[in-house]
Amino acid sequence: MNASVAQELVELNGLIDEVDDPRECYAAVCDCIRKHREAGNEIPEDLARLERVMLTECLSASQGR
Repeated sequence: MNASVAQELVELNGLIDEVDDPRECYAAVCDCIRKHREAGNEIPEDLARLERVMLTECLSASQGR
């Protein structure tokens, strides 16, 4: 993992810690992934994993868990 991806993950994790709404966090992760795709970069596994975790959080929140 290169330094820029590591920095993105640090920033996203900081956002996740600060924000209570999982939808906002999921949107930020998806935006980061979209930027990687538009640049023609491969999606880092850690970023894809974070997207799955945030999607699970959103689904849990929508079900009242």
